[in-house]
Amino acid sequence: MRLRLALFVLLFAWILSACGTKATETPTLVPTETLTPAPTLTPTPNTPLAILVVPSDMDQESSDLYQKTVYELTQQSGFRFQVRNTLTPGDVTDPTLKVVVALPPDPGIAALASAAPQTQFLAVNIPNITAGGNISVLSNSGQTILPSFLAGYIAAMITDDYHIGMIIPKDNIDAQKAYVAFANGMAYYCGLCQPFYYSTYTFPQYIAIPSTEDKSRYGGYANYLIDNKVNTLFVYPDLAIPDFITYIGTTGDLQIGTSTPNPLPAGWVVTIQPDVIKAIQAAWPNLVAGQGGVNVQSPIGLADIDPTYLTPGRQRLVEQTLEGLINGTISPGVQ
Repeated sequence: MRLRLALFVLLFAWILSACGTKATETPTLVPTETLTPAPTLTPTPNTPLAILVVPSDMDQESSDLYQKTVYELTQQSGFRFQVRNTLTPGDVTDPTLKVVVALPPDPGIAALASAAPQTQFLAVNIPNITAGGNISVLSNSGQTILPSFLAGYIAAMITDDYHIGMIIPKDNIDAQKAYVAFANGMAYYCGLCQPFYYSTYTFPQYIAIPSTEDKSRYGGYANYLIDNKVNTLFVYPDLAIPDFITYIGTTGDLQIGTSTPNPLPAGWVVTIQPDVIKAIQAAWPNLVAGQGGVNVQSPIGLADIDPTYLTPGRQRLVEQTLEGLINGTISPGVQ
């Protein structure tokens, strides 16, 4: 009996030891799918660079608009984008710098362009900059004929009996042409423009201010036209200084201008101004392509519209006329 029990214990121990020595299986590694990282848009140091130069004291709304415009253009072109308040010749030696858009005051465009021949520069409304080489110029100067024609058209539209007038600088050939365009704009709207009431005055009227005149005396010239029954005035851009425009606002006359006064005076009907944003957008492809040295013309647009005088229906007529002036189907009558 004891022998059987001993044999049973030995057999049981052997079975347990056999189970404990069983080899541990090595787990099989199942390969998983390798995911390819999505490409990122992070620019590299070799990505072309564009810089916008804006003055630190520019009003925030305008600064934001310029930054947004150029930023969107750089994104479309795959460029890096920087905003600076100033720029020196030492800042433009980066070989990846391809485009600089600069606003006044002049950051030294001539020296910058010379230091960076690989870069295209666009000077926006900076005085005394000449287009050429790698400098393109976007300027409002010289673009007075179409705004003057449109000002005459609008003034005749909104003024009883067409009692409208223009103030121009004396002995200025461009201003004289602008007045002819102003008169042609009036005639385009109303033909002979016969007043409903008999008047000894003929319209449009104009008065010329000598270049030697004290600016504080400009108001007297406006008074002369107002005394001659002029009810809507258009001031040639060279004479549209803030104090003068503000004074006209106190007389009860209506005004049309080519730049936005700040603040708008009483009686301001509309601003007929070049659309600088659209001009930058139109010039961008050539700048990116390395083609510059040209004068960039701005399309004309309407701003600061007072719907009391320029109602939606009238505005549609004005916009149709503007479209005709731009596409050449309407002539201002002045070379």
